[in-house]
Amino acid sequence: MKGYTVEIVSKSKDLPPLKSNLLFHSPEYFRIVEETSGHRPLMAIVRDEHGNIAAHLTAIIRRRGSLFPPFLFSQGRIYGEGEYAEDTDREELFGLMLKAVTRVFRRKLCLYAEFSELSQKMFGYRHFRSNGYTPVTWQEIHNSLHSKSPEERLTDKARQRLTKAETGGVEQIVAATPDDVHAFYKLLKSHFRTKFRRFIPPEQLFYQLWKAERCKIFLTRYKGKTIGGSACVYSNTDAYLWFLAAKRKTFHNLHPDTFSVWQAIKHAHSNGYQHIRFLDVGLPYEQNAFRDFILSFGGKPVSKFRWFCFFIPWLNFILRKLIR
Repeated sequence: MKGYTVEIVSKSKDLPPLKSNLLFHSPEYFRIVEETSGHRPLMAIVRDEHGNIAAHLTAIIRRRGSLFPPFLFSQGRIYGEGEYAEDTDREELFGLMLKAVTRVFRRKLCLYAEFSELSQKMFGYRHFRSNGYTPVTWQEIHNSLHSKSPEERLTDKARQRLTKAETGGVEQIVAATPDDVHAFYKLLKSHFRTKFRRFIPPEQLFYQLWKAERCKIFLTRYKGKTIGGSACVYSNTDAYLWFLAAKRKTFHNLHPDTFSVWQAIKHAHSNGYQHIRFLDVGLPYEQNAFRDFILSFGGKPVSKFRWFCFFIPWLNFILRKLIR
């Protein structure tokens, strides 16, 4: 696009003053990621011919480990499509930023890049395609909190489980100390130890978000033991349930997973948020137990694209063939 230039900022001290409503593209989140080991933030900033900021997008390069070769690698990760000034062509500006961050991902030898949480399924479609990305259909769920109370949306089964948990003595607290954050993180690591795909950020990231008050960590306890919990982040008018963990096998009769999700929903509703969104419900298989569980709280399923690009050409070719 004529008249627009893109710059990539990799250090918070070089960030210009920015107005930001969205957590994942804010200078605050940039600094939090910068202070997290194994993570490196990047911000693509588009300026018009007068030097005014027209759009910005935050990307992350994070180091990951794997049980399979290559064992240790880097991944590019982006949540959402960025923020834009009024009366701008969002898709065209996004195309400029996408091209710029993809070039950095290649130069930094990332194995692959992943985009998620786009506002619309088809947003940026031709720009993703032209930069080598492949769409994978993904399941998202959000609960409206403004037209009905959360209690009105519950299924009978979920209501029965909550009653059983509450009468059984299950309670919830909001993390108030570093020890509480550590207890949640310890549970989270244990819960996802056998999960194939799930990436758990370093504990530092949770501490930084918690201290910045853009994140609430809820602990579900029974007789002093932590048996469940969730981590929610807050962006603009919405809450996002980012991580959920529970000791479902040991305390299955007390339904700690149901209780943990319900408390996060109630907190978001009581604090005036318009929606609570679940960041990763997974692939839209016909049989998806986790999706059905989340839907029992009265949410709305939405099918969107999550975009992937492998920077090893033959791997990207295989991905495209498999999806096709």
